[in-house]
Amino acid sequence: MKVLIIEDEQFAQDELKRLLAETSFDVEIIDCFESIEETVEWYEDNEDPDLIFMDIQLSDGLSFEIFQQTAVSCPIVFTTAFENYAIRAFKVNSIDYLLKPIEKDDLEAALKKYADLNDNKSEEEEGSVALSIDQVQQLLKLSDEQRDYKKRFIIKSGDRLRHVSVEDIAYFYAEDDYTYLVSKEGAKFIISFKLDELVKQLDPSDFFRLSRKYIANIHSIKLVNKYFNSRLEVILQPETKDQILISRVRVPEFLNWLEK
Repeated sequence: MKVLIIEDEQFAQDELKRLLAETSFDVEIIDCFESIEETVEWYEDNEDPDLIFMDIQLSDGLSFEIFQQTAVSCPIVFTTAFENYAIRAFKVNSIDYLLKPIEKDDLEAALKKYADLNDNKSEEEEGSVALSIDQVQQLLKLSDEQRDYKKRFIIKSGDRLRHVSVEDIAYFYAEDDYTYLVSKEGAKFIISFKLDELVKQLDPSDFFRLSRKYIANIHSIKLVNKYFNSRLEVILQPETKDQILISRVRVPEFLNWLEK
């Protein structure tokens, strides 16, 4: 059984590997990825594995977005630390889910479900486990409706505390192991969150992870230029010292976000 793991937390990734090795099934882990972007790039040159274990919240967004960018036809076992996702919806087309922290018995049961499905699958049923676009859109919609996004950030300045509303934030960026919040007026503050954490706490209709270093509010995007190799260059306001490029595989996702 060839398995692909899509999980952005190293501890959770290692724990799943350990548990898979302890099951009664012969499991070969062919690769592990932390993001939507890495997964889509892998699919450009590789065929479906037998089974995918997929975290819902990844470093660059919700994993459901993978299905909008590439064709995934194998069974999926979703993993999540949050019960507020539309868990029942994950049951469609023999897709299962595991709630973190994953229990060995639950993992064993999920693998048995896959094995039973594979044994009973006829040629006509081949590919029936794939999510339709309508189902993906519904999962994204239900997930967004049930999430409680961050509304403000506490900023420390000496012995004083102040808050900044997300509406007043232009973008976040990472540099030298620090994360900075930049307001629409150009004020810059160090915050205690990493970008991987922020992307899970910010409303994706307002904020987009442009690159590994930048998360931007849609209202801070001043200009978008076509760039070499089908990429896009994004100019932010207030101005940044870095050039910000959208990778080729993420261009459709970015353009779709701009039009929402």
